[in-house]
Amino acid sequence: MPILIRKRKMSINSPPFGITCLTNVTSRLCPSIHFNRFLLFKLSVLMLTYLSYVCYHMTRKPLAVVKSVLHRNCSDPQGSVTETIHFGIDDNSCNYPPFDGPDANALLGFMDSSFLICYAVAMFFSGIIAERVSLRYFLSLGMLFSGFFCYAFGYAKVKDVHSLTYFMILQGLAGIFQTTGWPGVVTIVSRWCGKSKRGLIFGIWNSHTSIGNMLGTYIAAHYVDTDWSMSFIVPGFIMGIMGFINFMFLIDSPELVGMQHEVTSANPETTYRRIDDSDIEDEDVASDVLVRSESGDHETRYNERTPILSGHHTNAHHDESPISFTEAVKIPGVMEFSLCLFFSKLVNYTFLFWLPLYIKNTTPLSPEHSAELSMVFDIGGIVGAILAGVVSDVSSMPASTCVSMLFVSAPLLFIYETYGNLAWIANVGLLFVVGLFVNGPYALITTSVSAELGQHKSLQGNSKALATVTSIIDGTGSIGAAVGPLIAGLVQAGGWQNVFYMLITSNILAMVLLFRLVGKELKKCRRRGNIRIE
Repeated sequence: MPILIRKRKMSINSPPFGITCLTNVTSRLCPSIHFNRFLLFKLSVLMLTYLSYVCYHMTRKPLAVVKSVLHRNCSDPQGSVTETIHFGIDDNSCNYPPFDGPDANALLGFMDSSFLICYAVAMFFSGIIAERVSLRYFLSLGMLFSGFFCYAFGYAKVKDVHSLTYFMILQGLAGIFQTTGWPGVVTIVSRWCGKSKRGLIFGIWNSHTSIGNMLGTYIAAHYVDTDWSMSFIVPGFIMGIMGFINFMFLIDSPELVGMQHEVTSANPETTYRRIDDSDIEDEDVASDVLVRSESGDHETRYNERTPILSGHHTNAHHDESPISFTEAVKIPGVMEFSLCLFFSKLVNYTFLFWLPLYIKNTTPLSPEHSAELSMVFDIGGIVGAILAGVVSDVSSMPASTCVSMLFVSAPLLFIYETYGNLAWIANVGLLFVVGLFVNGPYALITTSVSAELGQHKSLQGNSKALATVTSIIDGTGSIGAAVGPLIAGLVQAGGWQNVFYMLITSNILAMVLLFRLVGKELKKCRRRGNIRIE
């Protein structure tokens, strides 16, 4: 019988206080009732990480909605910003300084970019930090500060602050602390979930981005015509509350509650079929082998059910060293998907930050109704994320899935720009389809593909690579997200068609960058077909 070594108790590695209290209360009040602890903990993790990233995206949306009232045609409340800029109307009494000049669109573009550039740069460091600290603390503090900066943006109106520097600094700091979200939630979910139907699970779970966008849009639109400060204050307050809930209840690792063996036995799959070039792995297994570390601090049991290259390890997990940035970049597929995400996220975030204003300027709708209509794009995005995940699961060809959706989305962007404003029903229908095909590749790369690359077989089972790989892929994409809205703000003066030409070009480039991986997937598919025929 193996000797069990008691772990050294550390407060940062203890179960959350809220979980400890709930466990004690239920054991005393309901001692005869036995719960499936693993299932309950796993569901709580999925729910809390889902709600957390809903809040992250909810606090990114208000500025996109409020743009239409920060600068508008004051002689006509329903007039567009472009009328004020192009026809030289000098009545700026209803505008909010410093966004009351003819360069308002450029300044608003700089506001977006101050957030996104800081987000992109900080993302590369965020994953490295996340691998070395408690993810519960990492997420909780990130959410508290992100909520505070969102709140402070709206509070500027209450205190009559008109400094561009103040707004730029707030946006930059918000971008930095927003980077705590994605590496944290993806890593936590991957620790609790295996590879079985990963594309479908992540596709459904990734709907939090679109739900967050829609919730942020709805809240901001509710206040935009009456008091736009509340468009920021309410989401910021909600996010702060959610950060505190995470601190109390989020179990960031199965080891904290003794569930590491349950995770391993529930996820026996070891193949890396979607990313690797090889379908064959050596499996030399033995029955009940105990391996003791050289220091004698712990021992690990291996048997025929133990994953060879599992992303979730038992006690050995604590001896793994986080990989370096250079090592993560060298993982096959990381650079291709990172660069593809650069252009894919550029398109997605240009829609995120400029779509409400585009609808406002090209339709007779009010700012509130324009913001509400823009939510159709996010509804299509939810369907697109799930569809991309299912197709990737069934085909085992994530690169080909992304290229196929990008190929369709490029002409759809042209069709939407040409015919979307002809009728309300056309706008709704085309916006839904555009959202589906634009968001599909973006969601697949940032979730399922990132998770698999972070557990690639070349890592030899090192589970402390996931956050770093995720941050590299999402950080590269975030640079594109910073560039897109900035360019949109600059070229929009020449007409919205210039913005759509930029988006179509970006889609084509994203597609081209995956051609090499698509070729490998097709060869692999033909090889499998030949094996079946033989």
